[in-house]
Amino acid sequence: MSSRPRILVLAHGHPDFSLGGGEIAAYSLFQQYARHPGVEEAFFLARIDRGRTATGGISLHADHEYLWEQQRGNDFFMEGKNLYATLTTFASFIRAVRPDIVHLHHAVHLGYEIIEVLKRCNPRIRLYFTLHEYIPICHNQGQMIKTDGRLCHVSDLDACVRCFPQKSAAAFWQRKRRFQHYFSLIDGFIAPSEFLRQRYIAWGIAPERIRTLENGLRPLPALPPRPMKDSRGRCRFAYFGQITPFKGLPLLLQAISFLPGKLQKRLVLEVHGANLEKQPEDFRTEFETRAAPLEEQGVLRVIGPYEPDRIAERMAGVDWVVVPSIWWENSPVTIQEAFAFGRPVLASNLGGMAEKVRHGVDGLLVAPGNPQAWADALAETCGNNQLWDQLHGGIRKPFSVEESAAAHLQLMGVAHD
Repeated sequence: MSSRPRILVLAHGHPDFSLGGGEIAAYSLFQQYARHPGVEEAFFLARIDRGRTATGGISLHADHEYLWEQQRGNDFFMEGKNLYATLTTFASFIRAVRPDIVHLHHAVHLGYEIIEVLKRCNPRIRLYFTLHEYIPICHNQGQMIKTDGRLCHVSDLDACVRCFPQKSAAAFWQRKRRFQHYFSLIDGFIAPSEFLRQRYIAWGIAPERIRTLENGLRPLPALPPRPMKDSRGRCRFAYFGQITPFKGLPLLLQAISFLPGKLQKRLVLEVHGANLEKQPEDFRTEFETRAAPLEEQGVLRVIGPYEPDRIAERMAGVDWVVVPSIWWENSPVTIQEAFAFGRPVLASNLGGMAEKVRHGVDGLLVAPGNPQAWADALAETCGNNQLWDQLHGGIRKPFSVEESAAAHLQLMGVAHD
């Protein structure tokens, strides 16, 4: 590898088309790598699906940014839809760009076989992989939740078969060996939370091969506390993110329904979220059924999706940010954003959420999946200005994307000129 390496960041989506945390983290690091004096050039390749056929074509999107047209492939083995394009178009792109380092963020939709293709193109390429979820461990969308809704605590062939009885234990064994084969070609793994790191160590990655390194947050403007124009006190809560079955919103709405009417009248919950229409019908029905009476009372306000550059104006009008997820969240950017804006967080005491929120210092950790516990937390915080001041004062500045990029480059052995 040259003293000033060429770095390719490879992601499963581009923030211009998909605003997930993994996409934003990958793109932010690409931007920082491109500015770093120790890097010769940086490139960004993101998968996109425009609803056409799986052409596999790679096109220029912006300066040093490329889009790879790929549709969803085999979900069980995480194979790409168009293997021919991977072996030809993708390989040609790698030979043309000539990266010394490739930093992968997800391989979902792209196909894990790209790892082997990268090494075939140039065995000297150094590969680093940020693990944003648990897809190699869990076939249930990488959530480590059983198909009956219970949390899954350990990867086990028999347990996997109980969740997916149409698959055999041999098939799950083969699936695991496939991922472990590709992972053997990776030079270093990055885990945005220690919880995720420990899950992958238990699954089979050697501890020395995986390092905990938090995703950095882009620069955000400072916000003053929300001006209080009435006697309700700090009773305005907000949820930010995707509306999916794993995010716990129906549970939160149920918790609000447990509150006495007098307290309900003081509380307002804003939902700033997207993609409800894409979720299973039973989930949509549950959410809408619980939401309807609360919306009618003025307790719930479903605001809808937002662009990243508009989050400050939405965060300015709230006091508390809630993260009621019922799965092992890895590194929710919402928590970092809330802290950057000076908003205490109520989060489920699970996974990476339990690492980011310090109970009683900058927020509260709540028993996951327990609507009564969430009702108690809402009752404790709604209008409690003294507690808000205490937790607001305990908030630390989040890890910045500049700090994150510097730590990543140090891990990759890139010198700062």
